[in-house]
Amino acid sequence: MKLLILNGPNLNRLGMREPEIYGAETLDDVKVKCEALASSFDASIDFRQSNHEGVLIDWIHEAADTEVDGIVFNPGAYTHTSIALRDAIASVNVPVIEVHISNIHAREAFRHESKLAAQCIGQICGLGTFGYELAMRKFLQQ
Repeated sequence: MKLLILNGPNLNRLGMREPEIYGAETLDDVKVKCEALASSFDASIDFRQSNHEGVLIDWIHEAADTEVDGIVFNPGAYTHTSIALRDAIASVNVPVIEVHISNIHAREAFRHESKLAAQCIGQICGLGTFGYELAMRKFLQQ
């Protein structure tokens, strides 16, 4: 099994950006945890981050052309704005789980709506970086 773990804008700032909301872990810390979990299931991950919408779209398209079994996607603020990412997810036959570190439904009103959720098989939010592990387990324990 191979999973693609995508991270959107500003997630490279984890551990520095608003730690009261996002915690003290860095994106490298999250990657290490994800790699350890994948290894325990004899699976592999491809862990990526970009601040650029088009790059994220290209990676989603690429997943359809490779042997990726699922995508764990923290789209960051693009969650609330990107019809293009929604359409990219809809265009591929690879299941996607949307993940957010904070509870987007308990924050500012503009964060309550996800443009992507309807195209994903699920959404996990508000459980910190543990949400990545939960999303991975959904794919790994099938």
